[in-house]
This record gives sequence, C-alpha cells and structure tokens, in this order.
Amino acid sequence: MNKFKLMATCAAGIEALVGKELRNLGYEVQVENGRVRFEGTAEDIINTNLWLRTADRIEIIVGEFDAKTFEDLFQNLKALPWDELLPMDANFPMNGRSHNSTLHSVPDVQAIAKKAVVNKLNETYHRRTRLPETGELYKLETRINKDHVIVTLDTTGESLFKRGYRVAKGPAPIKENMAAALILLTSWYPDMPFLDPMCGSGTIPIEAAMIARNIAPGFNREFSCEKWEWMDKKMIEDVRNKADEQADYDKEIDIMASDVDGNMIEIAKVNAQEVGLLHDIQFKQLSVLDFKTDKINGVVVSNPPYGERLSDKQEVRKLYKGLGRIFKPMTSWSKYFLTSDLEFEKFYGQSATKTRKLFNGNLRTDYFQFWGKKIRK
Repeated sequence: MNKFKLMATCAAGIEALVGKELRNLGYEVQVENGRVRFEGTAEDIINTNLWLRTADRIEIIVGEFDAKTFEDLFQNLKALPWDELLPMDANFPMNGRSHNSTLHSVPDVQAIAKKAVVNKLNETYHRRTRLPETGELYKLETRINKDHVIVTLDTTGESLFKRGYRVAKGPAPIKENMAAALILLTSWYPDMPFLDPMCGSGTIPIEAAMIARNIAPGFNREFSCEKWEWMDKKMIEDVRNKADEQADYDKEIDIMASDVDGNMIEIAKVNAQEVGLLHDIQFKQLSVLDFKTDKINGVVVSNPPYGERLSDKQEVRKLYKGLGRIFKPMTSWSKYFLTSDLEFEKFYGQSATKTRKLFNGNLRTDYFQFWGKKIRK
C-alpha cells in the first residue's frame, strides 16, 4: 500500500495536542509551527480525518523543495507524481502562500504552480485541449516560506471543526476543535463531574460527551478524499465501522451545561440531539452566579464573554468577579476559563496556576487554569 507524507494542520498554540492525539493513534510525529507531520496509507488518511479532535485538516505533502526562481518552481512542481494522484477530469484549484521569500507574488506563484500541474497532466493523458476539470475536487496549495516550498493536497474538504452537529447556531460560537482542545488541556477524566456554566450553543459540553463516549469526531460528516477514485470504498466503510464499534455508550458520565439564556439552552439541546448525546448532558437554564453543587473533584471549562467592546467591559468584569465568588470556594474542582481579557485574574480574585496563550480564530486569548486539590474519597 502506498505510503504518503502527511501533515495535520492546526491553530497556533495547540500543535503539541495534535501531536499527542496522533501518537495516541499510533503514529510517529514531528511537531512544527501550525502543523504536525506523520506518514501513513490511504487508510490512515481516513482514520486521522475521523479521529483527530483538535486538527483543522489532513493534507498529503506531494512535494517539498527550495525555489528562488519561477523556473525552479515550475520544473520542481512539474516533476511531482501528479499522474498518481489526479485523474484526467480532476477539479484542482491551486492556492498559494508566500512568506519571507524571493517569490513573493502570491498570484504569480499560484499561476505558475497551476501551469506546472496542467503541463504534467497534459503529457500524462496526451491532451492538447484544456483539461475538463469537471470531476471531483482535489484542492492543492503551494506554500513558500523562506524560499522553501511545500506542495500539498487537501484530503479533508471543509475544516475538521465542522463536525456536522451544529445545526442550530448561537452568536459567536467557539469552534468544535478549539472546544475539544480546551477540554484536552485539562485534568478531566470521563469519570469526573464536568461543567460549562456559560455553554452557549453547547459546543464544549457536546465535545466533552464525545470524548467521554469515545465517539470519533468525524463520524457525522464526509471528507473530500472519500470521493476520489483511488480511495477504496470498502476500506472507507471498514474504517468507519471500526470507529463506530469503539464508541462506549454504557459508561456513567456526569456532564452539566447551563446558560442564563433559555434560547441558547434550546439551541444547545438541538445540537446535542443531532449527535445523539442529548441524554448524556444535563442542560439547565441558570445564571452562572446561581450555580451550586455538592459534587467534588470536578472540572469547569468555559469560554465566558470577553467584553471586546469598551461598553461591555465593565459588565463582563463584574461577571468575572462573580465567577470568583462562585468557584473559588469549590477547592476540589479545577477551573479553566478562556478569555481575551488579560486582567481576568485580577477580577476573578485569584492568580491562575497556569496560563496558556491560544488563538480563538485570529483573536489572541489566554486560557486561565486554576487547579483544584482533589479530595480523596
């Protein structure tokens, strides 16, 4: 079976998490900025698309070389094994990026790269007229950084954060793969209580329930590579069935989700229903400031409002003070809050055990972590 050089791309700051996920799946990895490299077969491409919770996409590295002239770029690109990857009718748009490189014009990079692939395919398929490009999508990208070129073929299609369960949307929801990252960065195990007290459209508790039940995050969607003619349909079915068999619906789990807005709770319930986890999450309309529990050794994960607009800042900081009042006494619980307000600790009233810089979209945020002291039962 053909082995491919592959990479999982991801948001800045969570590369180590993606690397850990891949290692847990049995791959040897090389972690770099914004991506993790590994090797695998067509089966591994499907498997990693199905199972990676924190990555954005899985790409085949078709080739890698240095280029300082357009002639270098053209010849090196043309020499790549396009005939093994793209059928004659392939629809293959070419994206381009260039950073700190001699070939800095992105439109020119795209045009030359596209021309190189067209020439190779014309030679392979003995064509004199234009290629039809009426078939399946094979999305290509030529990235140049410091004159080093990486040419990739995207296997995923829509980003992996699109799990397919967010049928009802609220305002500014957190992406599913970022929500999974927030959970995987905590000390939570599925036998512990879990709470998101400002759950919005339910992304964080739904991701927690999927982790607890060992449900493959990609089970509810398709990937663009599944339509490619060299992808074995029986193999895809087998990998999907195997993933399905690994789900555990019997384990006792305790996941709580609340929000002050009743409409958001209804939206969250619709999304949880879509993924078949409605009965695994205890949804409740409740202000975070009214939260009470006798449970111990739990984990709170939340993405509270940031107060990006000045007019909202005071209200939001009042909320942060309230969070401190409610959660500081819960000393056996670990608390994790994602916000762009770098003064969060001041208003929460406690120094974080640890902070971690993460990007929520393009927004710089900090993940404030307050570790609890477990009560031995």
